[in-house]
Amino acid sequence: MNSIVRLSCLIVAVGSTAPASAQMVSAQTYVMKAGASDLYEKTASQIALESTTNPGVKSFATMMVSDHSQSSAKVKAAAAKSGLTVKPPVLEPKQQSMIAALRATKGPARDALYISQQKAAHQEALALHQSYGKSGTSVPLKTAAGEIVPVVQHHIEILAKMK
Repeated sequence: MNSIVRLSCLIVAVGSTAPASAQMVSAQTYVMKAGASDLYEKTASQIALESTTNPGVKSFATMMVSDHSQSSAKVKAAAAKSGLTVKPPVLEPKQQSMIAALRATKGPARDALYISQQKAAHQEALALHQSYGKSGTSVPLKTAAGEIVPVVQHHIEILAKMK
């Protein structure tokens, strides 16, 4: 009986641990992370557009530049309504490495790497926006996050069909 109680406690403890990207962040941190995410998406997509001959990748990358420019504008406007000063976005170290890897790869291998990176980046972006939309402290930013979630989910649906 005692071992069952300990096992149950362990399961609850492990199950309640949220990934770092899904943990509660401040309004300023949300704005910074959302900006970095959008900057990564736009930069990676522009690199893909420079060389891809794959119509699916070309279409997706074009959509990424447009949609992530719109989400950046949405977050920036919401941050201003919240009284936050928005600094220009900066890529996080992991994103810088991903961009460097894309630049170092050519041809169909670049397309495959781009798609793979997009799948991972969109999961992180979804977790960030969902988390802030649910638990954030700034109403305008929570609203923006909630509006961005379905767009990111749509991107994930498209990526699931890409190879």
